Amino acid sequence: MLLALILFKDQKKFTFSKPNITAVLALCAYIIGFSQAYISLDAGFGALLLFGVVQITMFIGAILQRENVTLQKWIGAALAFSGLAYLLSPSSAGIDPLGAGLMTIAAIGWGIYSLIGRGAANPLKDTGMNFVYAVPIVAVAMLLFPDENQITTIGIALAIVSGAVTSGLGYALWYSIIPKLQTSTAAVAQLTVPIIATAGGIVFLAETIDLRFVIAAFMVLSGVAISAYQRKPKPRQ
Repeated sequence: MLLALILFKDQKKFTFSKPNITAVLALCAYIIGFSQAYISLDAGFGALLLFGVVQITMFIGAILQRENVTLQKWIGAALAFSGLAYLLSPSSAGIDPLGAGLMTIAAIGWGIYSLIGRGAANPLKDTGMNFVYAVPIVAVAMLLFPDENQITTIGIALAIVSGAVTSGLGYALWYSIIPKLQTSTAAVAQLTVPIIATAGGIVFLAETIDLRFVIAAFMVLSGVAISAYQRKPKPRQ
């Protein structure tokens, strides 16, 4: 999907660029860690661990890049993360250590990958090339971690839709947006994903909405709004 978008955009000017080794390895860490971790982790705990560690990773990156992380952003991030923790708790008993470790690796990988994306000169091509160069590494990992489940036609179809549409197009969009955001703002914004996923479950899977979800959604969205809000400079007299 990404190659098709690149070819459509560049047409006859397309050439393979040199790989960004750090970006490719970070992407592989995310793909492999995420897919293997969710075999043993509950969806709620996995989402909390993933986006919590991503936020921490990107905030550390913002500090190392000497970005001006104001008290307002720290307050917004703390409120958003608290809301997410409230939504997904309690879920700490019986957690598989291997699954939790793999999800942590995946989160650090995605955080680093997003930090690198801030400097992308050509976001669509950069992320497309990263995926192309990640294929051999992920293929080797598939041999080391074989899938014991039976492969079905519907499974293949769902995997294609997931990879091409909800992932491929989503990653292309993310890499085009993130250079326009401050690192700390992008970190907090990603905490809306578990809320959106939970809302999707309510709409499409007939899951019930409760007071916990309403309170948590309000906390997360309020935290994101606080972190992202910027006052307009007063016009000079």
